Amino acid sequence: MKKIAFGILLAGTTVIAGCGSGGDASDPLVIGGKPWTEQYILPHILGQYIEANSEYTVEYEDGLGEVSILTPALEQGDIDMYVEYTGTGLKDVLKEESVPGQSSEEVLEIVRAGYEEELGATWLEPLGFENGYTLAYSKDSGYEAETYSDLAEISQSEGMRFGAPHPFYERQGDGYDDLVAIYPFEFSATESFDPAIMYEAVQSGEVDVIPAFTTDSRIELFDLETTEDDLSFFPKYDAVPVVRMETLEEYPELEEVLGGLAGQISEEEMLAMNSRIDVDQEAASDVAREFLIEKGLIEE
Repeated sequence: MKKIAFGILLAGTTVIAGCGSGGDASDPLVIGGKPWTEQYILPHILGQYIEANSEYTVEYEDGLGEVSILTPALEQGDIDMYVEYTGTGLKDVLKEESVPGQSSEEVLEIVRAGYEEELGATWLEPLGFENGYTLAYSKDSGYEAETYSDLAEISQSEGMRFGAPHPFYERQGDGYDDLVAIYPFEFSATESFDPAIMYEAVQSGEVDVIPAFTTDSRIELFDLETTEDDLSFFPKYDAVPVVRMETLEEYPELEEVLGGLAGQISEEEMLAMNSRIDVDQEAASDVAREFLIEKGLIEE
């Protein structure tokens, strides 16, 4: 059985055969996740699908941490896999600059090669949806904008106020400074908010525009309008299972099994699942199971 240790080895502790990367196909696969709605659902989609379509068993470390926690956990063999976003792998892990207009396939190729070389892990096939950035505004604002360029034009005459989490202002390549360099925004003010407060701030009119995520259920909950990144400023953030290469060797059917999930989750389906947790307070494991059954991917 694999244990989450984060590199801490207590004095006198005996290392159990089968822990970490020294396991075999009789050990449970450990699936990690980040501590927010979508990332509580995705481990259960992967895990329940694996158990229904193979002889493998699964353990969950959902909500384990952000990318700074999950990356070393994956590299060290404390977890076997989790779902990451290609833009996050590109910028936050590999520290590569994004290039406006890069296709999903180009970004995936870069992160796959980089992870295989540097982390001993690989990216499988995309699940079908992107959780990327969108600039959002309140439907009650009176604005009519379908693209970032539309919003930029409005900002030049309306004196829009921009609100975002503090790290967005510090990001290099796809942060605030680069955004206003690519698009001719003329914001009258900028504000920093906790991500949980940001949506309320734009709904209440404290600010006029925020950088939201496309599958975040709060877009619907707070009645916001989203816009298209028409100049392809932000990198692609396609959701993809990332798996240790040693794990694929130890579990020889795993890659083929997970291939059955390729392209199966649309942005609308992911948004609806997120809403069932955020709004309806359903359990992530139940939401995942019902999705898999409705798609005909597992039997009831």
